[in-house]
Amino acid sequence: MAIAPEILSVLSEINQQPAMHQTPIATLRKRRPRIGLENIHPIKGTQDITIASDGYDMPARIYHPLETSIQPSLMIFFHGGGFVFGGLEGYYDHVCRMLCDHSNSVVVSVDYRLAPENKFPVATNDAWNALLWSRNNITLIGAKKDQVFVAGGSAGANLAAVTAMRVRDQADFQIQGQVLFYPITDFPQSPTQSFQTYNNGFYLTGNDILWFWDQYLQSPADRLNPYAAPLQAKDFSQLAPAFVLTAEADPLRDEAESYARKMEEAGVKVKLTRYDGMIHGFMAFPTPRSDEALLEASEWIKSQKHES
Repeated sequence: MAIAPEILSVLSEINQQPAMHQTPIATLRKRRPRIGLENIHPIKGTQDITIASDGYDMPARIYHPLETSIQPSLMIFFHGGGFVFGGLEGYYDHVCRMLCDHSNSVVVSVDYRLAPENKFPVATNDAWNALLWSRNNITLIGAKKDQVFVAGGSAGANLAAVTAMRVRDQADFQIQGQVLFYPITDFPQSPTQSFQTYNNGFYLTGNDILWFWDQYLQSPADRLNPYAAPLQAKDFSQLAPAFVLTAEADPLRDEAESYARKMEEAGVKVKLTRYDGMIHGFMAFPTPRSDEALLEASEWIKSQKHES
């Protein structure tokens, strides 16, 4: 395995800084500047709103694609950050703009509540309420009601997967797809090969992962709850079609790919793609490969529209 040259320079800088689990949370939450995004990807525009979620006015941002003759789909997007940091700004703004444009989707990016102040299941409920609000306001948003997707990166991909599971278990409607960028799907009770191989020196460390789980969960019993750790589910059938993207040098790689296989074995349509030479969160560092990944995801989203 060879780390891609454009990622090596990023890693050399990252590895000179304290690991995330050794960094004060307040500092983590301030450490997400826009990295190399001088040219904002063009879309029609954005709108900042709030969504009511169990008594909380949750910030969200709506991204509208450029004028088109085809009515856009709806995508609910959840940012990453180990359930502890992240928000509407930084590189996720770039990700949402790219997905909005290339997949012709109205994107609703959700600033769900963070741990440890708000532990599981608060973020999952915020994600669920965002989906319900977006569907209920879809005419106002200007998207197609029968073309709804959930998406996210890392911890946000966990929330997207859990939301898709809740749709199957609790809703009287369906969604057309789930887009999962390097998702965290399970507490590492038995560390996988990728967890052991890439647990240090590749941005996200094994100790980071354990620390994030400790911030997020209320008790060890939550590690077995599929709405916290979707790989713990007993039934993977009848979930929405899934696009699952992994990075080769990512401690979460094997659990994410295991989740994709579990869904596929249960009859779910799954597109699994691994980006060799990449690390966890590589879309945070704008490179041709990160743009390639966003384009691949967008093409998959468009293919699901055509088939529905």
